[in-house]
Parts: sequence; C-alpha cells; structure tokens
Amino acid sequence: MSTVFETKPQAGQNLAEMSHKLEFQKRLQAVTNKIHATSNIDEIMLELSQDICSLFEAERLTIYVLSEDRTSIISKVKTGLSSFKDLKLPINEQSIAGFVALSKKLINIRDVYDDNELRAHNPNLKFLKEVDKRTGFRTKQMLVAPVVDSGANELIGVIQVINSKSGQQFSTIAEEGAAHLCETLEIALRQRSRPAAMLRGKYDHLVTNAVLSAEEMELATRSARRKNLDIEDVLIDEFQVKPPAIGEALSQFFKVPCESFKQDRVKPLDLLKNLKRDYVESSLWLPIEDVKEGLIVLTTDPEKVRASKVVSNIFPKHKVVYKVCTHREFAATLDQFFGAESGDTSSIGELLSTMDEEGDEEGGGSADDASLAQDNELVKLVNKIIIDAYHQGASDIHIEPYPGKGKTEVRFRKDGTLQNYISVPASYRNAIAARLKVMCDLDISEKRRPQYGKIKFRKFGPLDIELRVATIPSAGGVEDIVMRILAAGEPIPIDKLGLSQRNVTILKETVSKPYGLFFVCGPTGSGKTTTLHSVLGYLNTPETKIWTAEDPVEITQKGLRQVQMNPKAGLTFAVAMKAFLRADPDIIMVGEMRDKETTSTGIEASLTGHLVFATLHTNSAPESIIRLLDMGMDPFNFADALLGILAQRLAKRLCSKCKAAHVATQEELKAILEEYSVELRNTENWKRDPKAAYETVYREWVKMFADDKGQFTLYTPVGCDVCGGTGYKGRVGLHELLVGTDTVKKHIQEHARVAEIVATALAEGMRTLKQDGIEKVLQGVTDMLQVRAVCIK
Repeated sequence: MSTVFETKPQAGQNLAEMSHKLEFQKRLQAVTNKIHATSNIDEIMLELSQDICSLFEAERLTIYVLSEDRTSIISKVKTGLSSFKDLKLPINEQSIAGFVALSKKLINIRDVYDDNELRAHNPNLKFLKEVDKRTGFRTKQMLVAPVVDSGANELIGVIQVINSKSGQQFSTIAEEGAAHLCETLEIALRQRSRPAAMLRGKYDHLVTNAVLSAEEMELATRSARRKNLDIEDVLIDEFQVKPPAIGEALSQFFKVPCESFKQDRVKPLDLLKNLKRDYVESSLWLPIEDVKEGLIVLTTDPEKVRASKVVSNIFPKHKVVYKVCTHREFAATLDQFFGAESGDTSSIGELLSTMDEEGDEEGGGSADDASLAQDNELVKLVNKIIIDAYHQGASDIHIEPYPGKGKTEVRFRKDGTLQNYISVPASYRNAIAARLKVMCDLDISEKRRPQYGKIKFRKFGPLDIELRVATIPSAGGVEDIVMRILAAGEPIPIDKLGLSQRNVTILKETVSKPYGLFFVCGPTGSGKTTTLHSVLGYLNTPETKIWTAEDPVEITQKGLRQVQMNPKAGLTFAVAMKAFLRADPDIIMVGEMRDKETTSTGIEASLTGHLVFATLHTNSAPESIIRLLDMGMDPFNFADALLGILAQRLAKRLCSKCKAAHVATQEELKAILEEYSVELRNTENWKRDPKAAYETVYREWVKMFADDKGQFTLYTPVGCDVCGGTGYKGRVGLHELLVGTDTVKKHIQEHARVAEIVATALAEGMRTLKQDGIEKVLQGVTDMLQVRAVCIK
C-alpha cells in the first residue's frame, strides 16, 4: 500500500488542490502527535474522535483492534452511540470492516447500500444494515483502511471513517491521509498485551531513564491534550526536559540513532534540489548527508517514513540510514537548509532546482561566465547567500572553490568562528565569481591577480548594506572570494562598547583633550574601526570639523567628512593627511598608520593643535610604542603628542539564555587569581610585598564581583536553540587602555623596554587585556577558555 504524498503536482492538479493537500497534511500531523500522547484506544475514541472526524470532514469514526484469538475484530467504543458495548465482527466478507481486515486493503465506498458497488470490490461483500436499523443512523460513504504490522504483514486493526459531510465519495487526499493514520496507529499498537491495546509511548524511556517520574509523564500528557500542544513542547517548556534527553528516548523507541541539531551542518544542495520546503515541513523527513554508510535521512518518525517508501522512491540508488530528532530540532534544521520563513521564502534548494547541473568544471570562457552571471536563478542564489549571512549575524562570507569536480564551499564567520553554510556544485563556480565581480564592478576576465571592490547591496537586493570584496586566485585555476559585511547605521555609543567603568571614564577624559595623538590597536577583526567611530560619535558636534581617511569607509555617520583611499589615483593615507591639514580640521582620523610618512604627519598634526586618531596592527598598548619608535619616530615629539593607546580583542560572550551558574570553589578562585597576578609581578608593590599585593587584588574583587556572602559566581557554556548549541552568542570587547602620563612619556623619551612601560602602566592602574578579560569572567560575561584564546602571549 503506497502512502506517498507526491512532491510535484499531478496533471490537472491546480494550486488550490496543492494548498488543500498541504493544509490537510498539517492537520494530520497534529492528530498523529495527539495519538502519541494517548495511552489506549479508549482515549483515542473518547478524546480524539472529533479531531479525526474533522480532519476527514466525516460524521463518525470507528477503530477496531484484532481479537486475542485473531478471528475477529473488536470496536470497544463507537462515536455517536450512547452505549460502550463492544461490537465484534468476524474477519470475512459479511461486513465491510471484516473484509478490509481479511484483504488488508483500503476501500473507499460511495454508497454502502449500492450492492453493485460492493460486488465490484468482492462478489460476497455485504454491509451490516442491522446497525443502522438499531441506531436510526443512515450510513452512506465509508472509507475503511487496515492497520498492518509492516514488518510481519500481520493485521493489527481497522480504522473506519463514515459519511463525508460533502455528500460525495471521500477524496484521494483522504485516502492517503487514512493510510498515514494507519501507519501511526500501527507504530502505537504494535506492542499490545490485550484487546484494549495499550499504546506504546514514544517518550516512555524518559521514565525508564529516570528523567521524569511516571506521574510527571502523565501530567505532561494531560497538559499537552488540554492545551492542544505537542507533548514535546510541554516536556521542554513546562518540565524542563532537555532536547538531548527527548532525542535519546526517541532513539530507544524507534531503534535508530538520534541526531541533534548542528549549527555548522553543510547544506546538501544536490539532495535538496527536488524537495520543496512545504513538502518537507509536512512529511517531516529531510536528507542531510550522503556518506559512506548511505543517505542519512533525518525525521521525527522513522517508522512512518520507512513504511511509506517515499525516500526510496525519490532516492532509488541510495541505501537509506534513518536518524531521529525532536520536532524543534527538525524545525531548526529546516530553517537552516531552506532559510527562516520571513520575506523571501525561496529556499536554496528551490533556487538550484531549475538550474542546469552540467557545466564546464574546468573553467569556461569569460563570455559564458558573463552570460551565466546574469541568469535569474543564479542572481537569486547569490542574493540569498548574502541575505542569509546578514540575518545570521555573520561578519564575513568565504566562497572557497575547489578544482576539477570539487564543490564550492561557502562558509560564514559568526562570532569570530567560521561555520559551514552550503556546498555548491562545481558547475556554478565560475558563474558565482563572475556575478560577484559584476556586482562590485571588477574585471570578470581577470583571474590571475587579486582584485578588490565594494558591493552596495541595495542596488541588487532588499537590504541596505555594503560588502567589502576581495578576490584571490588560488591553486587549481580557481578564485577564492571573501566578503566583509560592513557595519551600517549609527555608531555604537561609547558606553555600550563593553569597556569597564574605569576605562570608560578615562577614555572619555583622554579623547576630550583639544589636541594629541590616540591609537586603537589590535589584529584584523578585533573591532578597531568600530571603537574609533564610537569615539568620533562621542566627539561629533556641530562645532567640530572631523575628517577621516579610511580604506574602505566601513561605517558612515552624519557630520563626518569621510574620504575613501584610492592608491591607483594616488590618494594614500599620507596624501590625505596632508590635504586634511589644509582643510581646517579639528579632528583627524586615519584608518591605519602603516608607514613612516603617515605617522610623522600624524605626529606633526597632533603637535599643531589637532586631535588625531589612528589604528595600528599591534598586540598590546605598550608594544605599540616600541613599534612606532622602530619606524623612526622622534621619541620626544612622539612622547609630547601621545594621549593614549587602547588595545582590544573580541572574546565570545556566553549565551545569556542557557549559561549555567555555579559558586566558584577556592581552587578555582586561586587559579584565576594566580593568572591575573602574573603580569603584576614586575610592579614595585609586588616586589616589595607580594602577599599584601595579592590580598589587595582579592579585596578589590570581593568589593566589585562577590555577593553579600563573599561568594563569586562563575558561568559555563551549555548550548540551546538560541546559540545553536554552542553555548556562546555574540562577542564582548576586552580592553587595555594605556594613558600617556608623564611617567610613560619619560619612558618613551628614554627608549625604555616594554616590560618597564608595562610595569609603570600597571602601577598607575592599567588593566592588561587578560586582566580585563578575567574581570569579565567574574562578571559572568564570558569564561576563561575564551579569554585565554584571544589573549595569547
């Protein structure tokens, strides 16, 4: 018996019929979920009969189960009868339900009183008119289907739906739905111990594994039925059962492995291209990977999908391996593969389903690339990648093609970590590169040299964002493309940068000076430009003229005169700096001081009454001083000009929804305090009395971070739906603010070693990057693992 819901409309089937089918499937899924939340046939008949009748738009429902002697079928309760007397039917042609039990075939009858129609099914088939005579009810249409053990091909029961409210014969959709309903009942009824047919619960192993008590499981079941909710939602939201525990229960019930949601799962486009989101959402199965063991199919109900044989029909050449998951994890994977349902609901799979898989995998001519780059479906694909990256909070998009028939991998950098997004077949490799070059006005015929450009995406899609693009030729005659999604809108207020209260106060005081030189340093991607624009936003007033030289202009804000560097035209940082000095500036910001000329001009500008900001690629604030002196800067002029240096890093922030708290033990505190104090050991206070200095730090911590009992709370990552199971969501800045005090300036003039400058700055109250990170650990913002990861020596 086939129960396949087709993925494509049959001939003559219109959109309205397709819509009706999808709606029917959703309502059917709700009914099957409720069946799994019941404990016996009586409950189904008493509590779910109305739902099932509504599903089929029918007047009555009867469910029969096989008798102990296996010679008859028994209906304990029948909808509409005032009595609960059992109705027992022999398995033979003398009744419609008995004939279905005998033949194990579904039948759909337009009029049970039409003897000719009955004889068309079987010459001896009869309808039991006595039941109608006894009750006064007139039976007309009847849809009857067998419940069969798919493994042993043995009868379990019969489901009988009576009288279509339309007055017409039950539809083909209703037939398919009845077959699906039988599969659900087959799973539930297979392990029965008596004719009453106690149901086998999908979540019984939660009780067996002591996750819940039997009483709690019963309460959850009742709550799900009362509130008309999926029992999984009740277990997770009301009884705080973790999805992995539910997944393990499902795994034991269905006897297949459990597959949890993975944030970095690669979308298998070649498997998804013929599947529509609506179909996958209603049928609840999804191919996720083609591996050596076979085609991995993720589903919430492996037995139902296996019995339908739909997967083997769509993927006839594959060995299928089923894995089970919770409904929430399935929904998360669905959104991951097809995109969350908002705005443009076109999925990646849908976009590729109409595109030709054949192509020149070794690289075609530029004319072909240019033509394919304008193809409507490829344009949608590229736009979808960019839109998904933006909505998922990615900072960078990496497009990484491989030579020959190797696929093109697309990865997103989120919260500083690269995560797989999608694999694109090799035949689209050149077209994607050409399309992106067209979008940022680069030469599509040039594939041997790196190129750089910018995409103003509002010209091509629904988002008002900009992307910085770099194309780089890589081994095998292919081109890698990396796109940075540039920050848009207003700059982050200086108070929201994540600076400690001490650093915020000192930073505001330092940058409010009328002239001088201030640096922000750190590696690429550490947020230097964001911080500088926050400072400029703090200083940006109608009375102030601010010029910026940037490459590229990433953040725009009203009131700033921003200049994009163009080395080909001779516009470099040094040239721009000299031009600014003739344009009556109050404040100058330079994207990067990477050479002696730019730095010298900056120092001169700061000494002639201008406030100058710049970035540096250095590891720490004291090391920046040595770097600038090594460039050949005059130490006296530099010391006079220096206001301060802010070094920063970005560490992963613990997910606020799922992070787990615990009271820090003495051993944990001692280890953290030791690590915090390492960099203090060159200070005079530490050399003079280490124990007293150690206790001073601890007393400060108690005052700032401990509770009323003097206890410290630490947090560890857990993982949830919000953070994609990683335990981290977003990032927090770690800062090291060195102020150009008289002592520090004296060290600069004397060409002092880095260690001396650090010791002086620490004695004056500076916190190193690691110390600032440890303080944020004590605040519960991040953990030591992340602090150590970004504060390496």
